[in-house]
Amino acid sequence: MEEQITVIQKLINTAIEFCVNYSFQVLGAFLVLMAGFILANWVSKALLKIFEKKKLDITLSKFLAGVTKILVLAFAILVALGNFGITIAPFVAALGALAFGASMAIQGPLSNYGAGISIILSRPFVVGDTITVTGVSGVVEEVKLACTTLTNEDGEKITIPNKHIVGEVLHNSRKNKVVNGVIGISYGSDPEAAIRLIRETLARFSDVVKDPPAQVGIQTFADSSINIGFRYWVPTIKYFQTSYVVNSAVYKALKVAGIGIPFPQREIRILSQPSNIGF
Repeated sequence: MEEQITVIQKLINTAIEFCVNYSFQVLGAFLVLMAGFILANWVSKALLKIFEKKKLDITLSKFLAGVTKILVLAFAILVALGNFGITIAPFVAALGALAFGASMAIQGPLSNYGAGISIILSRPFVVGDTITVTGVSGVVEEVKLACTTLTNEDGEKITIPNKHIVGEVLHNSRKNKVVNGVIGISYGSDPEAAIRLIRETLARFSDVVKDPPAQVGIQTFADSSINIGFRYWVPTIKYFQTSYVVNSAVYKALKVAGIGIPFPQREIRILSQPSNIGF
């Protein structure tokens, strides 16, 4: 019983000695960390407001604000460690070795982060643009370090790892997307009249972008028809919705104007030959 009391008394004395010797250092480190956290949040928000006033790209703004916040927190942690007399040189060496080993083990994720930094700094596209890459198309919703998120007209969210964007052929049509249409008219109809009707039809739709203007003209001379091609721009989120309505309106306009829309035809001739009856 006396031994247990002695052990407990030693623990109490050690705790008291620790509090006496290190209490102010612990309190100072805690205050430094709290101040660093508050300062990091304040600086990050202040930078975002400044970037917003300067009309800087939102993706780049968030990236710069996030990096600044991390740097301020890292500085606060280093100062807090200094209160205990801990040098950071061994930690830097250990982190370097750890980063080297991790880079060999997680090359895929790290390549995504590297590609994300490249996208954010070079800005080949920004939030709200319409891009097509690796066979996928949609409106850019968010650009992160690891991936880029797109949305399409169906409301689907498409996540593309950034390493599959950098180094690929990228199509950026900004906020709109081009619609390619074609309709065939008979050779007996006036193609100029058909072109004029299609232009007038496209002009009636508010979702058809006026700048750049729609392009309408003779596309090909087919076997049974003169094919009139028309190209126009629409908001990406209304691509299919608008194109279907426009196609219907073009068809009706041509029918009302009496412009024939032929169907494929084949002319078959049967040639009879006299049969050889005699031998």
